[in-house]
Amino acid sequence: MPEISRFLGIVIYMYFNEHNPPHFHAEYNEHKASIFIDTLGLMEGKLPSKVMSLVVEWAQ
Repeated sequence: MPEISRFLGIVIYMYFNEHNPPHFHAEYNEHKASIFIDTLGLMEGKLPSKVMSLVVEWAQ
């Protein structure tokens, strides 16, 4: 999976030719989530709330 960012133990990935809607993936320890690019809402998975807020801040 192509890694596009890594910070504070959080890794952000994005696939080149993946299904719609546009989204990226975030991993933190054993937690994984997919996040919509347009709304920055959670598509699937789960991240601790503090990590999710850091991911949203990064994406903005």
